Amino acid sequence: MPIEAEWWDYDDADELADAVAGDVGFILDSAIDARGAALIAVPGGTTPVAALTRLAGQKRDWKRVTIIPTDDRLVPMGDALSNVTMIAKLFLSKGARVVPLTSDKAPDYKAAGRSADALLADLGWPPDLVWLGVGADGHTASIFPGDDFDEALNGPRERRALGVRPAEMPKEAPVDRVTLSRAAIVSARTLILTITGDAKRALVERAIEEGAASPTPIGRVLADCELPVDIHWAP
Repeated sequence: MPIEAEWWDYDDADELADAVAGDVGFILDSAIDARGAALIAVPGGTTPVAALTRLAGQKRDWKRVTIIPTDDRLVPMGDALSNVTMIAKLFLSKGARVVPLTSDKAPDYKAAGRSADALLADLGWPPDLVWLGVGADGHTASIFPGDDFDEALNGPRERRALGVRPAEMPKEAPVDRVTLSRAAIVSARTLILTITGDAKRALVERAIEEGAASPTPIGRVLADCELPVDIHWAP
């Protein structure tokens, strides 16, 4: 089945951040109007920070909003590598509920993944939005090539999160991770992707063309989507 994607192009990163914040805000308000609550999963990294900051500045009943990371590094809360710390700094003061995927009590990354999966089972599912980024190597969330790659892509569909250890640790963050599974990602009511730069655009375009045969995690994840994917890009 071909991947359905709609590209939204912007002149620069600021224009992208404004547009994405507006779109995510609309998704939140629509979910609150329809169901009284909203659940979204958002990425870490540097690209989403501007849009998330703008989103946090919007007025709404944030107490009805639950936010989880799409993935996180197994580092203590407050660490510069912690995605949930960045999210919490932006949204906890607004009244939103921010749920971490990681636990300091887990003895290893596999146990951390099981703990996250159990935690997510208590949240209203499916998420109203899963917002993804893409690494230069084609990983998305923390779905990397490695011993846990097949489980992340093809594990039980009821498994929402798992612990992962990349085959090649990224130099900027050489730690184990917890990530949403492919099944959890593609279950979302809306899926968006934000990327910047020509290299990542070319990577994603190639992954879409390759579909389920793609060697990249982003291609394999998108190939399982039943709904169109909105891709927001700026140079």
